[in-house]
Amino acid sequence: MTSLVLRSAQDAIAAVPYLLGFHPSRSLVVIGFEGRSGGTCAVRLDLPSPGPAGRVAAVLAGNGFARSLLLGYGPAREVAEAARPMRAALAAAGVPVAEAIRVADGRWWSLTCDDVCCPPEGTPYDIYASTVAAEATFGGHVALADRAELVASVRPPEGPDRAAMRRAAEGAERRYLARPPSSPEDDLAFVLALLARARTGTRPTDEEVAWLGVLLTDPRVRDETWIRLDEDAPAADIAFWRDIVRRVDPARVPAPASLLAFAAYSAGDGGLANVALQRALDADPAYSMAVILREVVNAGISPAKLRMREADPPRADRQKAG
Repeated sequence: MTSLVLRSAQDAIAAVPYLLGFHPSRSLVVIGFEGRSGGTCAVRLDLPSPGPAGRVAAVLAGNGFARSLLLGYGPAREVAEAARPMRAALAAAGVPVAEAIRVADGRWWSLTCDDVCCPPEGTPYDIYASTVAAEATFGGHVALADRAELVASVRPPEGPDRAAMRRAAEGAERRYLARPPSSPEDDLAFVLALLARARTGTRPTDEEVAWLGVLLTDPRVRDETWIRLDEDAPAADIAFWRDIVRRVDPARVPAPASLLAFAAYSAGDGGLANVALQRALDADPAYSMAVILREVVNAGISPAKLRMREADPPRADRQKAG
């Protein structure tokens, strides 16, 4: 959820790539607005079968949104068939659709208006002519070319870089097994020092990334790191954890991927939060932090309700790393 202000159909079209983190295709996007939080919430569904419309409507209604926008990306018939039940479900849930449009090939068409102001050949648009794009960019939002590029942004590297990380991971394992007993406070100090350096633009070495991955297997260290993420200005943390997720030993992915997901969701970047959670759950389907955050994202709970500095962090599973 973000505070982008949408004043027109073109503003909505401009906002969607930044709300999702990528430019959608073959998608139905529902944006809730005029909510209690004063922000917006975007939900994307795949076409041609977007699934139960009632669940999306319930999420928006449950989060206090009063109205919605509907944008379909794809062929006219496909969009129309998906939009019809979604509009009905939103109306029934008390989140009526203020405007429904189809977007394709640099033009948009209204699904609710047949007047001369909405010509049958569509209305051309330019995303970057809207102030929304500038506001989103200034706020740290990034719009990648498509969802595949977003997924690739958290995948491990190939070739020599991957081989180097494998060697670093093996060294970290040997170091961990050979070290004398230490306290979680000592390990946390290393993690926080690494994060503080990253916030000044210093990228960690392969050895530091590998050691970080090992330390985060302790849920106490992970949780203490979690509550120290900068929820007010998360851009640096997002960049840091995205880098860690790509470079860490794949067996150690769940903790940093979950931390990335939380940082991204705090910034209103649900697209990145979702792909980060998928990486975590692919590595460990039972990883508790990722499971909890998946439920939070699916429920559309506002990031404002997740502020970790105002409460103790969840302590879900003390027997294993999440």
